[in-house]
Amino acid sequence: MSPRGDDAGDSAPEADPDLPALDDEYLTRVAERLQFNYDLDADRRVHGESFALSGTLTLENHKQFLHSALSYGHHESVERLYARRCDGVNVADLEALVALGHDLGMEIDADEEHFSTEFTFALVAPQIPDEVREFVAGFSDRTLLKYGYHGHYEINLLVVAPDTEQLVASENAEVAVAFRLWESDEPESSGLAARLAGLFG
Repeated sequence: MSPRGDDAGDSAPEADPDLPALDDEYLTRVAERLQFNYDLDADRRVHGESFALSGTLTLENHKQFLHSALSYGHHESVERLYARRCDGVNVADLEALVALGHDLGMEIDADEEHFSTEFTFALVAPQIPDEVREFVAGFSDRTLLKYGYHGHYEINLLVVAPDTEQLVASENAEVAVAFRLWESDEPESSGLAARLAGLFG
């Protein structure tokens, strides 16, 4: 066998340059589903909290009159995802993330073109306690900015136990589809994108 053939057989597959380097197989597979819609980062620290995976999806929408130069009704929507693995999760952990979401919401530089910002916090845990499941399933938190004239921000939660194929998410945490690896091998498009398409289409 030629040296070239030996080299080809022994070479390892190259890492995807668009994926962040994650020391977590499950989160890496989640990132593979998100990479075409989200700008992804690894090991991000936010207000003292560390997240193994973070991502940002930004959508801009406008209406057009006769020509692209004559556009109006500009709106911007952003989804920010923060995910990490934990040894266990309780309601107090989730409440701390909600407080973090409100801190981030206070930092939004919103104006008339801002439609929405979503903060979605995802925890990967060994199991999902009943009180956590109940808290997340019933959770909803939306805050208007300047009485809605500058849009709003929303906080979403999801907890996933991949080893037991369990997941619970708040109603609008539609990125949860990317965390259900056991349901499909195909990447899913963002729920935020789908909702906005219906809203502005």
